[in-house]
Amino acid sequence: MGRAKSPTKASPQSLTHRANHALTQLQSLVPSASSASDEESPITIIRLSAPILSSASSSESPSAARTSDISNTSLPPSGPTPSSLEADLLHYKELFSKLRFSYVEQVTKEKFIRAIVGDPPLIVTPQENAELEDSNKVAKAELKALKNEVADMVKDLEARGRELAKRYERVKTETVRLGELPGRVERLEREIARLKEEQQVGEGSRAELNLPLAKTLQLVGEKKRQMQELDRQLEQLRNQAPRKRKEVERLQGEVAGLEQKRGNAMAAAKEAKRRREDKGARNGVDELEARGRWYRGSEAVLRELLGIQG
Repeated sequence: MGRAKSPTKASPQSLTHRANHALTQLQSLVPSASSASDEESPITIIRLSAPILSSASSSESPSAARTSDISNTSLPPSGPTPSSLEADLLHYKELFSKLRFSYVEQVTKEKFIRAIVGDPPLIVTPQENAELEDSNKVAKAELKALKNEVADMVKDLEARGRELAKRYERVKTETVRLGELPGRVERLEREIARLKEEQQVGEGSRAELNLPLAKTLQLVGEKKRQMQELDRQLEQLRNQAPRKRKEVERLQGEVAGLEQKRGNAMAAAKEAKRRREDKGARNGVDELEARGRWYRGSEAVLRELLGIQG
């Protein structure tokens, strides 16, 4: 069996080339506002409303302009806004509803007058009215079903419109990020080159960074064994700590007693020195010194008498 090929890693140059190519394609699909005409500009809700506004402005005279249209008073100089278009749509729906009602009323009056003044007059029987009512019921049911279908279609279109708007905004954001990608790739390439130079400079001082895998694993094992030995010694010292602490406390007590004795001895020595100095100043002999001389003389006499060699 042949050895499987490892996936090739894309180089920074290829990534930069691909990013530039994708950015060029996006810019060709969405031309800039400065070089594109109105027909080539991106589709927006304002552009979609242009035919409606143009037809409405051409069909209505200035004197017949409606007063309920808020777009006449709140329309900004730059053109219609989504809120004004929504108000216009609601107004047109009301107008079409009134127009339909007026049309049905006029047609019904015309039929009634023709039926009366006709020769012979048109007489409608109750059976024909019942059949007409049945057909009207069927037509109303079909109309209601069609209205529900249209409402569902409108909801679906609105949902798709919102989704497409979100996708369009996302594509615009990603296009901006894609335009920044080549510069970021160049900065990263310079940073990688700088790090490689620093690594080459520091290779001489730290040779263990360039060891092969086997020696690196061996060095890691040795460091782990050293750490385990240090952990064992640390555990032993922790176990010995209470006993050493008690021993230190005992020695501190002994030192305190010795310090007290030392203080007493130093005080006695100072007192003896002071008394001797006082006697010497008066050309006399200190009592302790005279007693010491007497003891030494007595010791010498006794040794001579008993024949003890000193």
